[in-house]
Amino acid sequence: MYRNRPNLWGFLFISPQLIGLLIFSLVPLIYAFTLSFTSWNGFGASEFVGLTNYVSQFQNPDFWKAMLNTIYYMFLVVPIGIFISLLLSIGLNKIRGKEIYRVFFFMPVVTSSVSVGIIFMWILNGDFGILNQLLSYIGIDGPMWLTDTKWVIPSIALLSIWWGLGYNMVIFLAGLQGISQSYYEAASIDGATSFQKFRHITLPLLTPTTFFVTIMTIISSFQVFDQAFVMTQGGPAKASYTIVFHIYEQAFVDFTMGQSSSAAIILFVIILIFTLIQFKLQDRWVFYEK
Repeated sequence: MYRNRPNLWGFLFISPQLIGLLIFSLVPLIYAFTLSFTSWNGFGASEFVGLTNYVSQFQNPDFWKAMLNTIYYMFLVVPIGIFISLLLSIGLNKIRGKEIYRVFFFMPVVTSSVSVGIIFMWILNGDFGILNQLLSYIGIDGPMWLTDTKWVIPSIALLSIWWGLGYNMVIFLAGLQGISQSYYEAASIDGATSFQKFRHITLPLLTPTTFFVTIMTIISSFQVFDQAFVMTQGGPAKASYTIVFHIYEQAFVDFTMGQSSSAAIILFVIILIFTLIQFKLQDRWVFYEK
């Protein structure tokens, strides 16, 4: 009995988070999975339809449009966002007062997505936005960022990169500070240059952090919704129509809850596959300090 007391205290302390996870994550997931096999408009009784909703999703052009837009967005946000946040973290790692810079860079992360979206609507306005005004000073005629089908996804990606920069930067800073200075001292004795230290010490030992940041950024990229909803409403011509926007529209505009749930389950499976692939490939490029 006394031997198990520490375990009981451990379970007691994690129980609020565990209960919240079960109630607000696991139960809704199971319910959505069940609902995906039914036809229901949100009122009255539901009707079991089997795999009809899933077949309808794969035959729906809007679903594929949303998926392609989301993947395009992901391929913009993930590499560019990780690269910039890595450079910033390296630059801030050695300077004085880095705690203050952390606060400034992290402030957008805790800012409301609606507020950020409205601000960027003004910045990226093609007629009187600040960005086009600045570009005009150097002789560049800026595009209609949010109303041009070619530029709307890059515009939303620009917002997301800026918005998530502080989070990734703080994670990278923690990874950099976890690297022992003895490696750099030994490299200095051997005559290694700064670039060689970065190439052969910093990058390899930072790969576990990079792996974590990559996984989280990919997951958040697939779940993009707020930016498109606030700034473009999925337009123009559904050029910023993302998969989560598709799920929202089917549930709360068309009131086809079964269709919406099936799209959500498909998204869950896609995210799971991407995550499992990353875990499978980590042995090839992730190096853990021994």
